[in-house]
Amino acid sequence: MRLLADLQLHSRFSRAVSPAMNIPTISEWAAKKGIGLAATGDWTHPLWFRELEANLEEVGEGVFRAKNQPEGSPLFLLSTEVSSIYSQGGKVRKIHTLIFAPGFEVVSAINKELTLRGANLLSDGRPIVGLTAKAVAEIALGVSERCLIIPAHAWTPHFSLYGSVSGFDSIEECFEELSPKIYAIETGLSSDPAMNWRISELGERRIVSFSDAHSPQKLGREATVFDLREVNYESIRRAISGEGPETIAHTIEFYPEEGKYHYTGHRNCNIVYSPNETRKMGTICPVCGRPLTVGVMSRVEALASVEIETESSSDEFGVRWIKDKEGKRPPYAMMVPLLEILSEVLESGVGSQKVLGLYDQLISSLGSEFKVLLETGTADIERVAGPKVAEAISKVRSGDIVIEPGFDGQFGKVKIWKEEKAEKDQEAIDQGTLF
Repeated sequence: MRLLADLQLHSRFSRAVSPAMNIPTISEWAAKKGIGLAATGDWTHPLWFRELEANLEEVGEGVFRAKNQPEGSPLFLLSTEVSSIYSQGGKVRKIHTLIFAPGFEVVSAINKELTLRGANLLSDGRPIVGLTAKAVAEIALGVSERCLIIPAHAWTPHFSLYGSVSGFDSIEECFEELSPKIYAIETGLSSDPAMNWRISELGERRIVSFSDAHSPQKLGREATVFDLREVNYESIRRAISGEGPETIAHTIEFYPEEGKYHYTGHRNCNIVYSPNETRKMGTICPVCGRPLTVGVMSRVEALASVEIETESSSDEFGVRWIKDKEGKRPPYAMMVPLLEILSEVLESGVGSQKVLGLYDQLISSLGSEFKVLLETGTADIERVAGPKVAEAISKVRSGDIVIEPGFDGQFGKVKIWKEEKAEKDQEAIDQGTLF
């Protein structure tokens, strides 16, 4: 069976996270999105841990459902993210690590060990610890070898395994003898699988993608689809570790250009460089003289040692699937979240009642967000939401959009009808109506 999963998110106990990130609301929005399995996030936080125990019931080994919800409602997997800040090799390292656990007893034991080592788990849902990423992995795996350790948003410049500012050049450099236990890395919003396929040490590791959602509406902006015999913790663990018949079928990706660290640059100085421009101009800001934030594309190029040929094909709904020519990797499709699409069509904010109303109309008529984006004919979309929405979704499916790449913490800007808008603006100028 296929299971669509989003296994990275945060609770309201993390910094800069919506107060709506509680179990009932996460479950409600996961259902809207079409997510069958969501992360709990933040089980290191004592107050959130209590809420998880109070609001979840185990319905299969290591998988949970919100209490009083019917069968078929979204499931949850116990997960957390730890921020390690420490010095190694003469450099300050800042690494975010995802930990997945098979049950509450394991979670309790890990939290106890972290506390004994000086971690202040009440400080934040994503605690900052002075432990190395390797030490965090040792603690989790020491409690249970069945825990999964996955470097989060692996290319983000400031807080990740491969980060240009404070990361490492390899998994082995970071996790040393525990490297064989690192079965997968999470792409983050600013990279896609093809970029990761170019890294030799990832050749035998899984590439997973999750949303890192800080609000319910952001759930599922990236997701991983598993092919499982049954839904339980062990099946997910085997799919990620590669130890069993379970596999990753495909991933759903944010357009990496839309990620906020795709290109190199300085937001405050309005400097942005593509990889070619970075090679030509260097990494010192010409305005302020300080180092630029090196983008994910340039960082991938610096570490890449494998040439990968990709090909694409479109399915019956016009969704463009990208795969490596040798067929060794799960394919992926790139999508723009439905709320963003509707926002451009309606020329209204993503949180406006106008956009949310049409979103709910589509979901109630046609199914979940992923059903609308990936598996619904354009004629049906047009019937519910009109021809412009149908056209917009069709253009996103095929990749017929323009994105101004993100850089230095600023998200990229998606334009579905950029050329059309430019033509209209030029026509207005020619007619003298703009002045």
